[in-house]
Amino acid sequence: MFHFSGFNMMFPEGRSFHATYKCFSVSMLPGNERSDVEKGGKIIMPPSALDTLTRLNVEYPMLFKLTNGKKSRSSHAGVLEFVADEGKCYLPYWMMDNLLLEEGDILNIESVSLPVATFSKFQPHSTDFLDITNPKAVLENALRNFACLTKGDVIAIKYNKKVYELCVLETKPGNAVSIIECDMNVEFEAPVGYKDHSETQASGSGQQGTAGSAGGEASGGASAVLEEVVETFKGSGVRLDGKKKKESQMDTPVLKKVLARGVPDYDFQFGLIRFDRNIRPISDRGNEDDAAAGNADGSDGESFHGTGFSMKKTRK
Repeated sequence: MFHFSGFNMMFPEGRSFHATYKCFSVSMLPGNERSDVEKGGKIIMPPSALDTLTRLNVEYPMLFKLTNGKKSRSSHAGVLEFVADEGKCYLPYWMMDNLLLEEGDILNIESVSLPVATFSKFQPHSTDFLDITNPKAVLENALRNFACLTKGDVIAIKYNKKVYELCVLETKPGNAVSIIECDMNVEFEAPVGYKDHSETQASGSGQQGTAGSAGGEASGGASAVLEEVVETFKGSGVRLDGKKKKESQMDTPVLKKVLARGVPDYDFQFGLIRFDRNIRPISDRGNEDDAAAGNADGSDGESFHGTGFSMKKTRK
């Protein structure tokens, strides 16, 4: 009840507030920089709005529906302060982006009553959000600066000097809910661009197979593979029972394929490690082959030609 010019005037309860303002981003607010407004979901309105809201006896907490009539976009927000210039209101930049507003556009604001939130689901817009150790705790701390959530909005939270954007996929019990003093269950959808580990392995194996086939064609197939003949024991061999060896038991040379140094093994199986110690390095085989070729030509190779001495003196 208010006293005005000798009359007692009673304003009816439950009347809704409706006003139209020119909206601007927080960076246009006169005075010192207000980074606290950018961190949350609350707006700054002029003092005349507080006077009207008080006379209308609106329901607390004060929640408002913001509507951009030209683009048919709407959202919801709380109020932080009533210090804006008359005819103006100031919004966080992410909220102006959601409403498709430019500096100085007309914004319709009306008071609303929203149900208390019980559930909400978010989807990060970047996989960088997965690097946070406890994302639910970070989100809970950031939502303290919000008064309500609207389904379809993309909110922005700041953590460790980095801004993360999250889309509000679902809210219960309605498409717009109040989150002031409530117990709300929170779930996260996979971030945009996130690939499951199994999908990554499948795509990776497919790429490896394609690269292997392409590399095989480029390397010329068998030209990159060296064949090494491993000779078995050259003696006749005698059985313990005195019988002669059968033809099937005769020794046959064994061929081993050795990849040249620097050529990848395209038959490599993931998770399998081979320790083959029977294969000598190519450099060693080359030296032995040269020595064998020299002996076959009748040359001595690199045999010692000097005079020998014995450390033990011989008796005369």
